[in-house]
Amino acid sequence: MVEVALRNVTKVYAGGVAAVRDVSFTIPDGQFCVLVGPSGCGKSTLLRMVAGLETITGGEVALGGEVVNAREPAERDIAMVFQNYALYPHMSVYDNMAYGLRNRRVPKPEIDRRVREAAKTLEIAALLDRKPRALSGGQRQRVAMGRAIVRQPKAFLFDEPLSNLDAKLRVSMRVEIRKLQRAFATTSIYVTHDQLEAMTLADLLVVMNAGQVEQIGAPLDVYEKPASTFVAAFIGAPAMNLIELSAAEAGSLTAARAALPEGGVIGVRPDDLKLDGAPPGPPAGLALDLAVTAVERVGPECFVYGAPAVGRGEVIVRVPGTIAPTLGERVRAVAPPDRLHFFSTAGRRLPA
Repeated sequence: MVEVALRNVTKVYAGGVAAVRDVSFTIPDGQFCVLVGPSGCGKSTLLRMVAGLETITGGEVALGGEVVNAREPAERDIAMVFQNYALYPHMSVYDNMAYGLRNRRVPKPEIDRRVREAAKTLEIAALLDRKPRALSGGQRQRVAMGRAIVRQPKAFLFDEPLSNLDAKLRVSMRVEIRKLQRAFATTSIYVTHDQLEAMTLADLLVVMNAGQVEQIGAPLDVYEKPASTFVAAFIGAPAMNLIELSAAEAGSLTAARAALPEGGVIGVRPDDLKLDGAPPGPPAGLALDLAVTAVERVGPECFVYGAPAVGRGEVIVRVPGTIAPTLGERVRAVAPPDRLHFFSTAGRRLPA
């Protein structure tokens, strides 16, 4: 187990294309860090630089206080789990898990002990004699994780390990990964574009955009106080409502009058809006007149989509299914003042 520190890490490819730009943060010993962001934001490149699979153009990567920029991947004492499992098709499950230990000349009894203990933990002990082609996607992913676990590395690196699994299996494997990380207390870095995975797995959440870090913090802190409109729109399902207002439009809304004198963006989560006629809540800080454009029924609740009379941007309200309005109906959505978020025209968070 180690602390992982990135200091002004940069990656520039031929032609001057900057994939990662001046990224700095520290992952405390034993913490689970998730790098999240859209495709092409640089999160996998950053992970590969930590692993030693990509050269670093600028900055430093330190493991346990020691800079490892010049070290080969095999010398960094880390284990990586890939998106495509990367299993040897001609080897049994047992041999796939044991392969790395044999290369390190670990004694056979120790290899056998580690492989069987990991297989028991991952509930694949009955599969040790099978070849990868005889396994399901979830079983192959467990084997890939087992191969990493037996190494007993200083850090685990996960590169979108669940993206090839179906939705139900992703949920169960996500739970298993978190249980295993807590059991081993090994510093871990996990890359995903799925914000739900990020929110549920992370101790430390790093939101990336265009090669840079947009925000770092505990998942709930990032959700409750997004540092930018990018983070507000990316973290949360459905995304936060972001309504662009001119100075005149901001002046017409009580909630935005003082916070956005020059105009900007007002944000509110769908969960924090109520329709008039809904169960009573705190006094309204924001009231929006909406023309209902769509209604999505999701079990006992609905997502109501509407076009606001003031500002630009679609508004979503999460409501119980029993009070869902009809298409074309005009409704008023209200939110308490302490649940509102304000952003500048440049997209940066402003004081409430």
